[in-house]
Amino acid sequence: MSSSSSAPASPAAVPSAYAERLRLPWWAWPAGLACAGLLAAELWMGAPGLRSWLPFAVLIPAAVAVLAWLGRIRVAVTEGELRVDDANLPVRYVADVVPLDAAGRREVLGVGSDPLAFVVQRPWIGGAVQVVLDDPADPTPFWVVSTRRPVELATAILAARDAG
Repeated sequence: MSSSSSAPASPAAVPSAYAERLRLPWWAWPAGLACAGLLAAELWMGAPGLRSWLPFAVLIPAAVAVLAWLGRIRVAVTEGELRVDDANLPVRYVADVVPLDAAGRREVLGVGSDPLAFVVQRPWIGGAVQVVLDDPADPTPFWVVSTRRPVELATAILAARDAG
């Protein structure tokens, strides 16, 4: 009697999770801070006395906060879910995943796009994935999520779906 090689997969055999943060490009930080500094300098010229430092104290930290807020979105595939910021999609509802380059993303989000689609798009990121859903209770036909590594994210979603 021979032993069967179809043993159940161990937890170590499950592919590792995917995680990415959709940060701003490096050049957006100096550009944003320069704009805030220029606006603060213009306001500084019109305010005499003790109020002259106030535009710098308010606008520079506000620019840092806005730039950090723009780069806050996280995309992750963990524990059988695709997580995009605070939205969660169980991978059991995923029918297909299509990696998109910039032209493909433009086509999917263009004139013929479905208004019920869930979209998290960052213009400074060229790639994206289209996650086609198979959930009769949900009117959302697909998700489109920006990513710098569309092939890796698509592979991670499909691997999580197949493992579950």
